[in-house]
Amino acid sequence: MSIIIKNIGKDKIGRAIDSITLKNANGASATIMNFGATLLSVCVPDKDNNFSNVCLRYQNLSDYDRPKNGYPGATVGRFANRIANGSFVLNGKEYNITRNEGNNTLHGGALGFGRQWWAYECSEGKDANAVHLHYTSHNGEEGFPGNLRVQVVYLFTENNELQINYMATCDEDTVINLTNHSYFNLANSGDCLNHEVQIISDAIVETGDGLIPTGKFLTVKNTPYDLNNFTKLSDAILKKDSHPIMARDNGFDVSYHLKTSEYQHAVTLRCPDTRRIMKVYTDQPAVQFYSGQGLKGGCVGDKGKDFVPFGGLAFETQHHPDSVNQPEFPSTVLRKGDVFSSTTSYAFSIY
Repeated sequence: MSIIIKNIGKDKIGRAIDSITLKNANGASATIMNFGATLLSVCVPDKDNNFSNVCLRYQNLSDYDRPKNGYPGATVGRFANRIANGSFVLNGKEYNITRNEGNNTLHGGALGFGRQWWAYECSEGKDANAVHLHYTSHNGEEGFPGNLRVQVVYLFTENNELQINYMATCDEDTVINLTNHSYFNLANSGDCLNHEVQIISDAIVETGDGLIPTGKFLTVKNTPYDLNNFTKLSDAILKKDSHPIMARDNGFDVSYHLKTSEYQHAVTLRCPDTRRIMKVYTDQPAVQFYSGQGLKGGCVGDKGKDFVPFGGLAFETQHHPDSVNQPEFPSTVLRKGDVFSSTTSYAFSIY
């Protein structure tokens, strides 16, 4: 295994932005950069042993500081997904957060964690190499309370598994919801409508205006949201008009409720053309599935290719949106002195 570090630019105040490639003995690799603790690529083989990147990425570094196509690869925080009206109450005090999507807050505010510079160091192991990234979100940043110290560790193994470990502590009570916002395309071209998806879940979160939860869970049974068995994405999309939420969203943009908070297999994505398969494991209570219908051209991605609608699928392992205002959802409160920790893995192979 090897670790390759390359300087790819500087941030606005002159700090080095590096790409860090974790490569295994099989020739597969994962590349991360320390701007936004962002996953740039995962290069894995197809059925013919051809290697290509299966993540959407921008071609130009500057695009990551002014994203046009939805946070590709970024570490999202302090609070992933949406907060209604950009506010919440904690310990009897109301906090007002930067509103960056109409009247609501999306993915941590104006900058969030995905447009910040992270310090890092690397480590080598027998079966996996890793990059450890660190960021301190200071008290009041985007309106959140407390000085939050965050560590994100990417490990890439000899078995082509990318593991992401999150850890955070705060010097006062706060809220936290971290995720990675990669878009996956196991064909590395075109759209993903022929991909097959499985999400092991019996319920989704009902949302209203602005994709804000109503507080209710809806069964997926007898709806196009039922992905417990492998379903071709195009087949599910064809049924979108049969469900008012999917018709409104023109595809999937929904939080699936997972059956347990134990580390579990939650999602499988496979591509019949390349025979690549990706399994997602997580200890989080939900996964937000976004089918990329809002991706658009005019922003050049990997190898000069434009992003296209349904060109990448996001499986954001996290807590449900607006959990800070939904007492029936699992809590996102991090108490002073406690440790937040979470693990998500993306395991790649051929089927």
